[in-house]
Amino acid sequence: MGMEAAMIAIEAHLVVSYRTSQFCGLRPMDGAEVRRMFSEKPPAFAAAALAASYLAFSGQRPDRIFAAALRPLRGETNRNSRRLGGEILPS
Repeated sequence: MGMEAAMIAIEAHLVVSYRTSQFCGLRPMDGAEVRRMFSEKPPAFAAAALAASYLAFSGQRPDRIFAAALRPLRGETNRNSRRLGGEILPS
């Protein structure tokens, strides 16, 4: 679980760096990327909240609840870092 949180932090940093370099003109960027930056977050956070809520209401331990909430967020950061920068980090 700690490794998942660390990977989210690393991948999110990479994605911000990739997108910043695109905005500065250092890397190619299509118009869909700007829309994707905003449209990807609500579904990911909704999935995280739903997963955590389901486990919380079923009486699971806090570490399992946290891990369930991280899973959809890690999926997004991992997909984004791979799509924008290629195969850099292990999944």
